[in-house]
Amino acid sequence: MSLIRHLTQEEMLAVVTELDQAIYTHEQWTEEMYTALICHVHADERDLSDDSYHRCRFGQWYYADGTAKLSDWPGFEEIAIEHKRMHQYATSLLRASMHGTPISLHDYERFVSALKRMRLEIQTLKRELEVSLYNTDALTGVPGRLQMLQKMRENQEFVVRGIHSCAIAMLDVDKFKAVNDVHGHLAGDHVLTAIAGYIQAHLRPYDLIFRYGGEEFLLCMPDANLESGREICDRLRSELGSLSHEADGGSGFQVTVSIGVAELGADYTVEEAINRADQALLSAKAAGRDRVFAWNPPLAITHLAAG
Repeated sequence: MSLIRHLTQEEMLAVVTELDQAIYTHEQWTEEMYTALICHVHADERDLSDDSYHRCRFGQWYYADGTAKLSDWPGFEEIAIEHKRMHQYATSLLRASMHGTPISLHDYERFVSALKRMRLEIQTLKRELEVSLYNTDALTGVPGRLQMLQKMRENQEFVVRGIHSCAIAMLDVDKFKAVNDVHGHLAGDHVLTAIAGYIQAHLRPYDLIFRYGGEEFLLCMPDANLESGREICDRLRSELGSLSHEADGGSGFQVTVSIGVAELGADYTVEEAINRADQALLSAKAAGRDRVFAWNPPLAITHLAAG
């Protein structure tokens, strides 16, 4: 399902943060509800009113103007339905408890069922938002750039603490526009999916791949330095170049990739490391493509040529 794609990443993060707070206040309300029923303490007056679903803290969040950003999610209205029904049952139980009227098992079970359904709807919304926020690429199935930055910063912290080195690489499909022009965009999509799948299957178990954008992928290789990272990437370059791709109604074809390698460093940012890998990639492409270049100052750029 396409979920609220019109939101920016900053807006999405704000919505997720607000939802987490709303979930927290709802769980607090649930504990207070059980305390009132079990210990027979006086219930909150808001929970005894006919519009308690509007007046509780979760309801105040749900019916606020800010949640209009979520209005195009089909399940959002279902939360309102289950939330209102749950509060109606809760109000009935609390009023009975206040008047000393025995609470039937049927009335209690329908409240619990409504509570469970509401929680399911809320958690479904949260999962949808988090998938969108962390941007798992729909085409290739690999993580996107937000997860990339998070994981790279985690690995940089290990570098800073001297636990291990970490190489990164920017990989780009050579002449990808020509693939789309000659074989069609569907074939281009298949190429990207095949490359991502092959890399995932043939990297070390703890290596990571991210879709950086377009036909570019970023690799994160913990416990690899510049030289070993370059060797890993040159093996991938050779193997990816031998893969056969097919277009509908056409013969098989092959594509090559160019790769730039750099290291995460303790004295410069993750963004600078990405920039170094990107500069090495640009040099590899300028030198003829289908090769691996590594950032290695003061020698600047070293490379492994194809073949």
